[in-house]
Amino acid sequence: MKQSRNLTMLVDFYEMTMGNGYLANGMGDTECVFDLYFRKIPDNGGFAVMCGLEQAIEYLEDLHFDEDDIDFLRSKGIFTEDFLSYLRDFKFSCDVWAIPEGTPVFPNEPLVTVKGPAIQAQFVETMLLLCINHQTLIATKAARICKAAKGRAVMEFGSRRAQGGDGAIYGARASYIGGCAGTACTISDKLLGAPALGTMAHSWVQMFDSELEAFRAYADCYPDNCLLLVDTYNVLHSGIPNAIKVFEELKAAGHTPAGIRIDSGDITYLSKKAREMLDEAGFPEAKICISNSLDEYIIEDILNQGACIDSFGVGERLITSRSEPVFGGVYKLTAVEKNGTLEPRIKLSENAAKITTPGFKEVWRFFDTRSGKALADLLTMKDETVDDTKELTIFDPNFPYKRKRLKNFTAKRLTVKIFDRGTRVYDSPSASDIREYCENQLETLWDEVKRFENPHEYYVDLSQSVWDMKNDLLKRMSDL
Repeated sequence: MKQSRNLTMLVDFYEMTMGNGYLANGMGDTECVFDLYFRKIPDNGGFAVMCGLEQAIEYLEDLHFDEDDIDFLRSKGIFTEDFLSYLRDFKFSCDVWAIPEGTPVFPNEPLVTVKGPAIQAQFVETMLLLCINHQTLIATKAARICKAAKGRAVMEFGSRRAQGGDGAIYGARASYIGGCAGTACTISDKLLGAPALGTMAHSWVQMFDSELEAFRAYADCYPDNCLLLVDTYNVLHSGIPNAIKVFEELKAAGHTPAGIRIDSGDITYLSKKAREMLDEAGFPEAKICISNSLDEYIIEDILNQGACIDSFGVGERLITSRSEPVFGGVYKLTAVEKNGTLEPRIKLSENAAKITTPGFKEVWRFFDTRSGKALADLLTMKDETVDDTKELTIFDPNFPYKRKRLKNFTAKRLTVKIFDRGTRVYDSPSASDIREYCENQLETLWDEVKRFENPHEYYVDLSQSVWDMKNDLLKRMSDL
């Protein structure tokens, strides 16, 4: 979906002030490298799902400053005319690499790498983070919820609780990529290919003089897709008995009823009783869908209690990732060109987790050749290669004495080139293709990595050259 708005100015103001400063100090065209990565997986989970790249690409393709943007910046009274002229003639010319959408990703590995002139590479920070942070958060939550559903369909029902229109539209896309069967958000189907799904609300039933009349009217409109909401008044004493009456009429007319939806009450108990009643009435094929403030923990619990459920509608706790609504991606400088050579840069911190990994890097994933399962990821220098025909020893960068020898493995570069000197060289797959890819890639993770409680830590290791470079810089900078 191409942007109908010019979002070029959706930046933090410091990106403007620094850009102006870079130009004033003769550094505007200095080549540098930035990495976008995250430090912690939401919900203390074992993995995240990369998402939002397509929208980031669309933003980068359309970067331009309108004359009213220039006038606004001039009105602030702090920017030079040279800088404003630079912006007026702005043309994005960076190289960009990224891990494809739908790929399981882990802390501290670059999801996006930008290499190019300092002003430009700095300027795109906010929007790249916005796109990747939001959709990666929602796709990750969707993957967790779909895992809890154990193969049952999950529908995203959260548009009305999303944080604004973009939150609903792009959240629906991310939910679909993360594994949901579709969304209640119609515009996401039209614009982004996330299938729109839905039946009726309680207001439909209330509009008629009786529940039975409401069900019959709906069945007349949609005889081959008749899924009835049965909890407007009383699930067991009116909702399901009336649904069965209508289903019998549909069956007599040669149609197969779709099923029922329950949106309140004790879901486990009601679903069991509903299954009994539908089966006894001769409708074992009728599906039971439930909704009502669900998340992965509730879904897992009710299924463990024996609930009879075929599909789930999940709203606010998915579209907002209510349990942990922030994905903490960051965008950090890792290298600056000096005399034709990229020199690594590091950020130190009292908090060890905030110390950056310097250099222009590549991300590799190692797969076991027999099981196809992912073994570990490795950060190397961009020009390094991994020979998977030979044994390889990897080590924990925090505890280097913890080492593992890899044999019979396949090494795969995770990043692909998106822009070459500002020209797009990557075709984004469709949402459905990304969803299928995501499903396949999640299957490469061990179940221990995907469990909700105390998941196994998937290792992102450093090559010897990256580790040496980082430690040399740490020693050098700490002595300053």
